[in-house]
Amino acid sequence: MPLTVLSDSDINLILHFLDRDDILVLQNNLAEALHEYSTGTQETTGCCQSNQPQRIAIPAANNQTTLFMPASTSTSRGIKIATLATAPEAPGNDSLPSIEPTTSNTSTTSSSISISKPPKPATPTSQMSSLSISSSNKTDPSITSSQSTSPIGSLTLLTSTGTPYAFLAASTLTAFRTALASTTIFTRRTNVHTICVFGAGLQALWHIRLALLLRGADIHHIHIINRNFERARTLMETIYTSPSWSHLRNANAKLGFSIVSNEYGEYNRLLKDHVRKADVIFCCTPSTVPLFPAEYMTSTEGRKKGRYVCAIGSYRQHMIELHPDILRQAVAPEHKHHHHRHAERGGVIVVDSLEACMKEAGEVKQAGLSPQQLVEIGELLMVKKASMKEIEEGGEGEVGLKRWLQAGNVIYKSVGLGLMDICVGEDLVMLARERGFGTMVEGF
Repeated sequence: MPLTVLSDSDINLILHFLDRDDILVLQNNLAEALHEYSTGTQETTGCCQSNQPQRIAIPAANNQTTLFMPASTSTSRGIKIATLATAPEAPGNDSLPSIEPTTSNTSTTSSSISISKPPKPATPTSQMSSLSISSSNKTDPSITSSQSTSPIGSLTLLTSTGTPYAFLAASTLTAFRTALASTTIFTRRTNVHTICVFGAGLQALWHIRLALLLRGADIHHIHIINRNFERARTLMETIYTSPSWSHLRNANAKLGFSIVSNEYGEYNRLLKDHVRKADVIFCCTPSTVPLFPAEYMTSTEGRKKGRYVCAIGSYRQHMIELHPDILRQAVAPEHKHHHHRHAERGGVIVVDSLEACMKEAGEVKQAGLSPQQLVEIGELLMVKKASMKEIEEGGEGEVGLKRWLQAGNVIYKSVGLGLMDICVGEDLVMLARERGFGTMVEGF
């Protein structure tokens, strides 16, 4: 069997040629694998949880972590090995820092760059001339926003009998498969007009790209919120200058983008405004502190609308993007949600893996949640199958489940599964062979 080798450039080329129908096929394949992960057994599928070993994390120099993520499907075995930057754990500090909204006395324009049409090339000076600079911002021990957090490594795929058949670069693959999983619920949302994206790296890029591919006609505003303005501007330039983005940035006449950075004044006011108005929030940062105060979502004003909140950037116990109070409120009994086999009363947090998130997700750990307050996304994605369990346990069934997924407050927390890499990797190898991408090594 020939060995297919896909570099990061190869994978980018493959992915940028995909249209909405292609993405939906890949998304459905991933949804099926995640459903089998949550509900299958060794007798029925190779994707079942018992066939997915827990990943191993090994500390490396310069605050790096190397992850070993073995996994299997019914047709493949494989392992992803990836090294990425990890924010250091603050010693002797078990409490969360306070984040207080502040007011600005500046009379200059705000820190948001609003763009409704492709901008002319601009120098950093001309862009910054309309921004008010604030020197009062506090720093946190998270990775600096100008530092790349994309994983460097590879995915090796073998047949079920152990023959190697593919070797893939891990950076773009990881960002894409994460966004593919995140947007499975996103596609079901009734209202996606306003999206907030925290971060400006590969994860942010692919969440924005898939959101536009899947629901571009319905999106009016995308706010990119990042601590480092220059990195956010680089992402914006990619969106507005790359030919592969032209059909997406022109998806509809109402679509506009903005950048918000805490390097400049008015940040707290704009942060609160954007979070409150958001229909969808994608958190794509390896942060060690909450990205915004809990009260933006937990107060009476903050709870006036349903949101889909996706937190995928932090993956260790000391890392956190959402304040624990947001998760605690989401599972409070007063919500009276009953959308999976565990909850009798109260809401749930959707996770990629119950076992992994109970062990590794900082938000889940710091909020003190129990396994009964989590539900795996694989249980929910097959709505008709999940609703049958709902009816058996006295719930509304498909009607109630759909209503919650489409318009309720849904929080999705992911720390990443090797199964996602294997499943998406299999599809990318198939596409590469069909469309002539990559390098083939005969007789390997």
